[in-house]
Formats: sequence, structure tokens, C-alpha cells
Amino acid sequence: MDPRALVPVRALSHANHMPRDRNTVAATPRHGVARAISKLGLGSRTQAARWVAEGRVRVNGKRVSDPEFPVRSGVDRVEVDGVGDARVARVVVAMNKPRGLVTTTNDEQGRDTVYDCLRDPSLPWLAPVGRLDKASEGLLLFCNDPAWAARITGAGGPDKRYHVQVEGIPDMDALHALTTGVDIDGERWRAKSATLLRKGGKNAWLEIVLDEGRNRQIRRLLAAQGYEVLRLLRVAIGAIELGALAKGAWRRLEAAEIAALVPEAPGA
Repeated sequence: MDPRALVPVRALSHANHMPRDRNTVAATPRHGVARAISKLGLGSRTQAARWVAEGRVRVNGKRVSDPEFPVRSGVDRVEVDGVGDARVARVVVAMNKPRGLVTTTNDEQGRDTVYDCLRDPSLPWLAPVGRLDKASEGLLLFCNDPAWAARITGAGGPDKRYHVQVEGIPDMDALHALTTGVDIDGERWRAKSATLLRKGGKNAWLEIVLDEGRNRQIRRLLAAQGYEVLRLLRVAIGAIELGALAKGAWRRLEAAEIAALVPEAPGA
């Protein structure tokens, strides 16, 4: 998306944010200009690097050609196509990810991706907030604010709730083991809670809540107990529930929903 089409909500002007003394300026952290553009929510670092290569980026009025050119947030003025240091409005989208899609922008193997469901010119650049693997489905968030997304996926972020169909009927001991912890590759893995929702003759549905995020965490926890996952559906992230959202459909979260996910950081 062209950065000029984005709506700025907060200008970070060079003059208003210049530190008062040279020592403070020198101590201000530096980041590559491509990363700085991404942190403003204008696009991914890959997109930003391409804009730099195309000669569309200036720092303090001078065109730069290196995506790693160091800039100081709040000190150096970054412009893309003449648009200055303007942070775009935070946009968060909730999608019901269908099974079979990979959570990536482009797939080297040519597989269908979650972005096939986000082909809407009204949307800004969006990145997945966490991931669901190809065989998993359900609630997946996207956002154009990397710092906010890190607070959702990192320590202290909201719980994630899943409904999981497994082959076999786990007993109380197996469910208890999921929450007390299982040793996997020399580390202790656990779920926050695990309960039996319903069972049939040969399989059962569980509700599992995670308060941390590890790669294929639920599948590996259950495999360690001898249970194969048949379906894995994320039904909630914090207070945001999948609800009746159709497979492949998405909706923008309201401001109150976004605020409810994590408390706003001071100065954000």
C-alpha cells in the first residue's frame, strides 16, 4: 500500500521531539531506517527496504540507499514519498483462519496463505499477531503496530483459548499432566488449564488455555501424553472470541475491544 494513502494520527516532528542536550541525543537508540518505518506501521521491513532501494525514503531531508541506515526515533525525520514521521492509526483485524492456509506473507512452496483472505484495498499493511500452523484454524489477529502485537504474544499477554479434538479419551490424570507440565527437549511445557468438553466413542473435545506461546505447543503436549490431535481451533484471545465469524472472514476490532486486550503502555 502507498504510504500516502495512510491516515496519520500522531506526527513525530523533528523539532518537537528533539532531546535537549547532546548527551541525550547520543544516548538515543538507533535502528535501521527500514525497521523504523515498520515500527511506524507504514509497512513491513521488507517493504520498507524495497522503498529505500527505489529511492523513496529520506532521512532529515536526504535520500538514503541503505535499509540499515541508522536513525534515532523521535530525533531523525524519516519520510516516505514525502510523508513524514507520522504514525498511522492502529488497525487490528480478527480473522477466522481456515485450515490449510499458512500464516505468512509469501510461501516459498506456493501454498495458499492467510493473506488470500485479506485482499481488501481499504486495509493498511497488516502482520499476523502470533501464528496458527497450516493444520490449525480459528481466531487469528492482524495488526499494523508491531510494538502492540509484541505485547499480545509476549509474556503477560492475554490468554489464548483452544478447542481441540483428540483421538482417544484423555482421563483425569492425562489432563492434570498437561497443566502440571511435561518435559519436552529438556524444558518444562505446560498449559494453564485443560478440561474435557465432551467425548464420543473414539475421540474427545478438550478446552485448553495457554498463557504462553511456543511452536506447536498444544500438539506437542498432547503427543507427549500419547494423544493425536485431529482438529485444533483457537476460539478466543483474551476477551476477543471467534463467535460466529465465518471461515475465511474477518472484521475490524473496535477501539474498546483493542483496549481490552492489553492495558495501554505509558506514553503509547
